[in-house]
Amino acid sequence: MSVNAQAQHSGAVAVIGRPNVGKSTLVNALVGAKISITSNRPQTTRHRLLGIATFPGGQLQLVDTPGIHGEQGKRSGKAMNRMMNRAARGALEGVDAAILVIEAGRWDMEDGLAFDALRDGGLPVVLVVNQVDKIKDKSTLLPFITKVTEGRDFAAVHPLSALKRKGLEPLVETLLQLVPEAAPEYGEDEITDKSQRFLAGELVREQLMRQLGDELPYATTVEIEQFGEEPSPKGGVMYRIDAVVWVEREGQKAIVIGKKGERLREIGTRARLQMERLFDSKVFLQTWVRVREGWSDDEAALRSLGYHD
Repeated sequence: MSVNAQAQHSGAVAVIGRPNVGKSTLVNALVGAKISITSNRPQTTRHRLLGIATFPGGQLQLVDTPGIHGEQGKRSGKAMNRMMNRAARGALEGVDAAILVIEAGRWDMEDGLAFDALRDGGLPVVLVVNQVDKIKDKSTLLPFITKVTEGRDFAAVHPLSALKRKGLEPLVETLLQLVPEAAPEYGEDEITDKSQRFLAGELVREQLMRQLGDELPYATTVEIEQFGEEPSPKGGVMYRIDAVVWVEREGQKAIVIGKKGERLREIGTRARLQMERLFDSKVFLQTWVRVREGWSDDEAALRSLGYHD
């Protein structure tokens, strides 16, 4: 990096955008590890999550957020939508800069909502035009960027592909220049402020988002009932994890379990393999499905299940 090697920079950067533009993929790419779950469905991210990315020139504390969206016509309960929007906007408190992530070739009302939230926060904003690898006619990219930036004040603009990790270094250089000159707040080996218990629940929920139909993932959430650690017979540690998948109706429970339990086993197997990769340890995972009517539109229920704004 060309940032002054003698001066370390460290600060918090909010990652904002409408749902499904690749915010979590970008955070994972910058951190260099999978800490935020991803899928091709909107509202995969439901919580604020800190990703810690350390570079020779300093450290970025990246605040991954739920997508900012209009609250009408969404699949999940209204209380969850309100909570996710408050969490996304609350991420702007106490940060030094922000990234607005958009999809290359597309700007719509929800992108405008996200920009308005950043403008009102008075932060320097870097525009990340993500998924440029999907643009077949690259000659359309510059006119698109010109149109989006007209009348909007951005500290810098970076076209890139977070999925393919292309174009990240110039972005890092820009962000380090925008945060204060300061020593890193976290150690080089730290990658998130979230516990392994939280990450385990998210990895199960990721498989629900990826493997179920269009509607059902929005009526599901995951609660980790037990997260235990014990010596592994082969050395090191082994984790014993009990996960409950909550749904809102009995019919949904049958769908998640699947014929002879096949779908739930597949969800559990894939989640367990992701946990073992992330935790670098053996994992014994058990999953159950239970019904709790109306949980996604009940703020008390949401808080009891670990949701916060």
